[in-house]
Amino acid sequence: MATFTLSVNGEQHKVDVDPKTPVLWVLREHLGLVGTKFGCGIAQCGACTIHLDGEAVRSCTLPVSAVGDMPITTIEGLADDNEDDLHPVQEAWLEHDVPQCGYCQAGQIMSASALLATNPNPTEDEIEEAMSGNICRCGTYVRIREAIQTAAEKA
Repeated sequence: MATFTLSVNGEQHKVDVDPKTPVLWVLREHLGLVGTKFGCGIAQCGACTIHLDGEAVRSCTLPVSAVGDMPITTIEGLADDNEDDLHPVQEAWLEHDVPQCGYCQAGQIMSASALLATNPNPTEDEIEEAMSGNICRCGTYVRIREAIQTAAEKA
């Protein structure tokens, strides 16, 4: 065991865990942030996507010891501090009624928001490439792409 101080959604948290513990389990089991989902456990489906220093990463394979001082943002911390505010991607998700079962949606939204943070006007091909690592078993890919385009237009 080792103690790590993590900056998650703008707040500092100390956790005492095995350094190999994936960040996903630190978030869910130690910090109670269950919006980030476990999917495949091998960084292939994207359900566990978070932002690490603004970049979309898979938290299911990222050991907590690799985080260092980099800030973590989860779906719970994506929007502004005001509880009534949503991130533009979340608003577009609602506008396009994207979720079906909803399981992958947090990871999809985190990947989409990371894309728009670095590329505010992505082409369809750039959206396709950026989102290719996020799997939706319900097949809502068309609505996901439309929501990302809407979020880009409104930003």
